[in-house]
Amino acid sequence: MVTMKDVARKAGVSVSTVSLVLSGRGVGRITEEVADRVRASAADLHYVPNLVAKGLRTKQTHTIGLLSDSVASTPFAGKMLAAAQLEAWESGYLLLLIDTADAREMEEPATQALLQRNVEGLIYASMYHRDVQLPQLPDGIPVVVMDGRPTDLDRADWIVPDEQGGARLAVQVLLDAGHRRIAFCNNAEPIPASAGREKGYGDALADAGIAYDPALVVHAATNTADAGRAAVLDLLSRPEPPTGIFCFSDRIAIGAYRAATERGLRIPDDLSIVGFDNQEFIADVLSPPLTTVELPHTQMGTWAARRVIKRLRTPGVSLPVKNEYASCQLIIRDSVGHPALPS
Repeated sequence: MVTMKDVARKAGVSVSTVSLVLSGRGVGRITEEVADRVRASAADLHYVPNLVAKGLRTKQTHTIGLLSDSVASTPFAGKMLAAAQLEAWESGYLLLLIDTADAREMEEPATQALLQRNVEGLIYASMYHRDVQLPQLPDGIPVVVMDGRPTDLDRADWIVPDEQGGARLAVQVLLDAGHRRIAFCNNAEPIPASAGREKGYGDALADAGIAYDPALVVHAATNTADAGRAAVLDLLSRPEPPTGIFCFSDRIAIGAYRAATERGLRIPDDLSIVGFDNQEFIADVLSPPLTTVELPHTQMGTWAARRVIKRLRTPGVSLPVKNEYASCQLIIRDSVGHPALPS
């Protein structure tokens, strides 16, 4: 690695002169001829400043750690990381990422690895909206949880999707098409996303004057197409099947498509389906393309980076813990039609 000593030796000056020139503090103190020689020598040697050493002196590395459970290894949610990275970069910060691929035993050593590199703040990115047990951190390190809530709500700022609002949008598009017998295929896992989407489903029906019918709510055993198929086949086998189905996720919606095909139903002529997530390479390639609710990945990434940077730029100021519910967007495609007339 090229050091200031190497640059000084090539330029024929002292190390302190190199430091003054390259830090911009040499104006009026170093002649322009010497400064040009130093800069030329640094360029010839491809000198790069040691920011870690500088950070040890100034206690500012302008580096933010980002610990991800599996976001980086899942293209679907990559927009969160891209948005956080762009916001940090434009604010003069570098984002240093470690993805644990959902191996929880890696979180503590990964956190220590980031702290050893003198990150000034930490963003914890969750693959899906859940309660997050944060790793141990020294006092004074700003923390923001992205797409999740810390189990200790007072410990960190956090941002999650507005699950209820997104579910309302999904059900409303079915109501607007004339559907009144609308089912919900939820995820059986007891996470905030499941509870929030079911609440939004019930609220939308209530607003339309439709009573909540527990018989129209089923739970896929897992958030997969196979589990969704089994749950929707159960719905479609009933004496009064639904004319529209809101699915917890696009993956479950794949299973709903399969179940409809097995029952000889056409989408959207005989059955309308709405998903949630707008998952790339799923929602837009199904036949017909799936109407769904898009998760606010970009908004969450930008907010998380801005929030941790705000804390870093206001040292000594006691900012209250802040949480945010990011709005979801309805993506209209071709999987919703008017209810089929009884034969």
